[in-house]
Amino acid sequence: MIKKLNKSSAGKRGDSVRSDCYFEIELKNSGGIKIDLKSKVNVMYGESIKQMILDMSKFFGLKDAKILLEDNGALPFILAARFELAIKRLFPDLKKEYLLPFHEKNLYSTKKDQLRRSRLYLPGNEPKFFVNAGLHSPDGIILDLEDSVAPSEKDAAQLLVRNALRSVDFYGAERMVRINQLPKGIDDLKFIVPNNVNVILVPKCESAEQIHQLEKEVERLKKSLSPTPSLREGALQSSPLGGELKGGSDIYFMPIIESALGVIKAFEIATASKNICALAIGLEDYTADIGTQRTNEGRESLFARQMLVNAAKAAGIQAIDTVFSDVADMEALRQSVIEAKSLGFEGKGCIHPRQIKVVHEAFAPTAEEIEKAKKIVQAFEEAEKKGLGVVSLGSKMIDPPVVKRALNTINLALMNNLISKDWRKQ
Repeated sequence: MIKKLNKSSAGKRGDSVRSDCYFEIELKNSGGIKIDLKSKVNVMYGESIKQMILDMSKFFGLKDAKILLEDNGALPFILAARFELAIKRLFPDLKKEYLLPFHEKNLYSTKKDQLRRSRLYLPGNEPKFFVNAGLHSPDGIILDLEDSVAPSEKDAAQLLVRNALRSVDFYGAERMVRINQLPKGIDDLKFIVPNNVNVILVPKCESAEQIHQLEKEVERLKKSLSPTPSLREGALQSSPLGGELKGGSDIYFMPIIESALGVIKAFEIATASKNICALAIGLEDYTADIGTQRTNEGRESLFARQMLVNAAKAAGIQAIDTVFSDVADMEALRQSVIEAKSLGFEGKGCIHPRQIKVVHEAFAPTAEEIEKAKKIVQAFEEAEKKGLGVVSLGSKMIDPPVVKRALNTINLALMNNLISKDWRKQ
């Protein structure tokens, strides 16, 4: 290892810090590893924390150092990420990774047409928000490496997000990561591709070429990994790429359109890869790009939103609306979702857990939509029983896309407890 510094630090300190920690490592010429632990849980977990520090020090080849840890309730995945960053700030050329075992509930995959009504953004350098995020039942959880992370903390967020993907139980929510704007975002991929990310969000996307660049690197990383999980309980792994591809191998892309050029090229982007599952729109950057102010009414972005929906539908993928920034106005959020639904959007971004329930309710089908869907599904099933090649409802023909939409409406109604499972009998 080539030493660049004699002292480094990583993490957060101060009276207001919770569920996080601060490491300070000072290299010495002799004396072995000396640990100064300051922790509110020292009595219960002090010895196990010290042992973890000794194990990590041995793993990275650290022999003589004074290590200060100020712990404010950090979980092991946070301690490990903060320590690893402090080490790598001392030795920038170090390639080893200290990987905790995969949580047994994190090995699930996703589908291209997965329900994506809500996606909850979490800043990548704020691990205190990670652990309970899945309890709020969002359809997806976005660990953000881009706008919510300060430039000086990008390296910290990469390690925290990597460890969270391995260690945090997200209760079945789709595991999403928003990488940095390309080409910088390419460097983020080695921290997430080996760790069962389900969907990669591509910010400020403006061309198909950016998607091709992303896809090429994702495929390169996937090919370098073993296809099956094999870590034994409590094991650690040393590899520049994590060594294994966990869970399902399908990784989908969600480009975010955030500029005038991106809007014009929306269909080109939507059809750039078979792995694109949705197009999302980001209106803060878009309105800045066209030189206007964003409003709750959204007249200034109507063209862009309709263009994005049209491009997504033409490409056969989902259209996802932007976030609603006023976390206190639930009624305005509800109206925003109803409008988005009327334009053809199927999901919306959330920046606070309290928005999730409102978003789900507003995207739920109306009584009229449910009744219409029931009639379509029943007509289709009746035609199938009779072996009819043509399905009609009254004077209107029913084609497969109409049936699929009706089935989606039924599924949404079931998920929102608006109908019972035996609705056919009723």
